Amino acid sequence: MNIEKIRADFPVLQKKVDGKQFSYFDSACTTLKPRQVLDAMNAYYTEYTGCAGRSVHKFARRTEEEFAKARSKAAKFINAPPSEIIWTKNTTEAINLVAHGLKFNPGDRIITTNLEHSSGLLPWQAVAEKGAVLDFVLCSKEGEFNPEDFKKKLGRKTRLVSAIHSSNVTATTSPLKEIAKIAHDAGALVLADCAQSVPHFPIDVKSLGIDFLAFSGHKMLGPTGIGCLYGREDLLKKLNPMLLGGETIKDATLQAHVLEDLPDRLEAGIQNYAGAIGLGAAVDYLSGIGMQDIEDYEKNISKALVEGLLAIPQVSLLGPKDFKKRGSLASFSVKGMEPHDIALMLNDRNFFLRSGMHCAYPIHKFLGLPKGSVRASLYLYNSADEVKLFIENLSQIIKTFS
Repeated sequence: MNIEKIRADFPVLQKKVDGKQFSYFDSACTTLKPRQVLDAMNAYYTEYTGCAGRSVHKFARRTEEEFAKARSKAAKFINAPPSEIIWTKNTTEAINLVAHGLKFNPGDRIITTNLEHSSGLLPWQAVAEKGAVLDFVLCSKEGEFNPEDFKKKLGRKTRLVSAIHSSNVTATTSPLKEIAKIAHDAGALVLADCAQSVPHFPIDVKSLGIDFLAFSGHKMLGPTGIGCLYGREDLLKKLNPMLLGGETIKDATLQAHVLEDLPDRLEAGIQNYAGAIGLGAAVDYLSGIGMQDIEDYEKNISKALVEGLLAIPQVSLLGPKDFKKRGSLASFSVKGMEPHDIALMLNDRNFFLRSGMHCAYPIHKFLGLPKGSVRASLYLYNSADEVKLFIENLSQIIKTFS
């Protein structure tokens, strides 16, 4: 990978903040956007603004074509057919669409974990309030799972297993393929929160053998406000729409309506056409580099990040100490210092990180960190030199204030 060429594609990286160069280490929250994505979205707004599936004029037809192309790109990216991709605002909406769309009977069991993002926990708590039974598989202190623990939790009334694929706190990747087989052997469905995995390494829904998958565009160089739900077509047909309105019906009277076919029945109202087109451009950009190359590159800079943090005595790293078991982020705490204070001091030096609970309260409490952690998260536009400077500056701050 040519890191300088890649960095040149990101307009924001050509700018300075307060007259100085900055390092963006918050990609697990949202990623920077290359000009190819911005250009694609701008073209929709300046060249052919229209609504897909409604008007018949040239702008509308062009919108419909580009919207369909974007769906095909998103589908191909995870090895799914376009008919199994539903546009959503984000991963959160995608998971909620399944939680509210599937019919759960009183006593049906839902298994999830203590490693989940709030978006992969709260929807199931809402379902449990209506009579379903919610149970949990607990990870180790390093954020890893033993697939056998899922087998112990599954029973004949287990309807669904929902699991995060890559953790936004511990940087671990769950054994999703093994979990899916165990769940299917017990007659349960599987939903995967892949917000932190789809952007960083190759994902194949057929190989994983899962039933539903959710991911967000803004975590993979795309715009905010667009995401995808993948679902097996036979299952998507069984989902009750969470929203009803324009484009979701074939016909209506004052008393009743007839639902449209997929995907329209699950995509109510005017869609985020610019967002979908931008996500399609992001897929093109990532595919042009190659997801395996991106994974390999990130592994190298993550090695420097992990080893640098482990070399600072006051730092406690969350997750495995072996960088080979980790993704491209590192959450950590510093003895005697508050997470937000560390992030603010790093911000003063133009290192942009996240601090706090990272929308993952249970895992932080499980690890004894009621105020959360500091998180440095990397992506393909970060360099080894940035990581080195970050470790140097963090060490200086700790020596001064701890």
